[in-house]
Amino acid sequence: MSSLASGMFTLDAVSTLAFAGVFLFIGYGVRRLVPVLARYNIPAPVLGGLFVSFVILIARAQGITLIEFDTATQTPLMVAFFTSIGFGASLSLMRVGGPQVLFFFLVATVFAIAQNVVGILVALPMGVDPLLGVLAGSVTLTGGPATGLAFAPLFEEAGIQGAASLAVAAAMVGIVSGGIIGAPLATRLIDRHKLHGRGTATPPAETAEQIVEKQMPERPTRAPEGEDEESYVLLKNLVAILVAMWAGSWLSDWFASLGLTLPSYIGAMLVAAAIRNLDDATRWIGLSQQTIDDLGNTALSLFIVLALMTLRLWEVASLAVPLVAILVGQIALIAFSFWLIFHLMGRDYDAAVMSGGFCGFMLGTTANAMANMRALVERYGPAPRAFLVVPMVGAFFIDFTNAVIVTIFMNFWR
Repeated sequence: MSSLASGMFTLDAVSTLAFAGVFLFIGYGVRRLVPVLARYNIPAPVLGGLFVSFVILIARAQGITLIEFDTATQTPLMVAFFTSIGFGASLSLMRVGGPQVLFFFLVATVFAIAQNVVGILVALPMGVDPLLGVLAGSVTLTGGPATGLAFAPLFEEAGIQGAASLAVAAAMVGIVSGGIIGAPLATRLIDRHKLHGRGTATPPAETAEQIVEKQMPERPTRAPEGEDEESYVLLKNLVAILVAMWAGSWLSDWFASLGLTLPSYIGAMLVAAAIRNLDDATRWIGLSQQTIDDLGNTALSLFIVLALMTLRLWEVASLAVPLVAILVGQIALIAFSFWLIFHLMGRDYDAAVMSGGFCGFMLGTTANAMANMRALVERYGPAPRAFLVVPMVGAFFIDFTNAVIVTIFMNFWR
């Protein structure tokens, strides 16, 4: 229920979730009205949530408190999304992708570590907490806004005031930068080395999940007699996510008893990965990764809106200059990676396209990576190897190891 007292709305948990859902679709509407936002892959949940937080900021400047939210559903939604990431950590999927997927994944992991090192090295001489360098490192660039918001409470506890607002700012700069520099730098590589794709066909505008689904098709599930098949599949995979979250909470409690600083989703993500690989080997459950991804993305969208609605934007002004300096260093690091990725992945056309995709998901999101690569293949021709390797790493594997990397850095510098 919601109430109105002294000019302020107070929303309970269900009303807050409904409110977030409304502004989620307002975000989609804004993306349709302003095409440049879609072109640079600015997520609709970010647009909807930031709109609310800016309105609240303006009202606060006038001494007015407009609304009070109950965000009790925020953490479960966040854990549900990262649990879906855990279910994507399939060793069978990596084997299907072949050695190039593994190698590209290892390179991305090394660069995620390098992002945190660069962030710390820029932060230290500026006299700010080195953890700001980690927050503006792989947390928000490799991880994107979801990982940044998930880790924000831990950074707040460690002394980074306004961590959630800083995380969103860093993630947005990364998304825009990844979209702006990815394709042009890859184009320079292609032109300089006179590379081109074979044939004229271009890949369809598929999501990363759809591309991965082609590489590891799922077995059909037979519903019990009298049950709707789609509803049964949805229910089974939803219960799998809930079970992983349940068992993961015990694992997280055990980690906490050891004195480790971990985000609340780590246990669930590890349990989900174990269940996924057990099911790959036995087929006892018959998980549908596509259904799990759909549930995870739904949880992610609502989580981001909820998290952004409660940002304290007024707390980040004092750290604006250090944040900008750290992000400049991060963009320079990923710009340098173009040359290295190109040489490591084979010095051919597919390697150049992979460089553009690498820039996309290491600064922004997998959507940036796919957009960069589509722009290249529309001009130069298809790059099938790039469209196999990049989505597997960007959409499934790097988020898993990035969580571990960030956790190690946090526990070391805390």
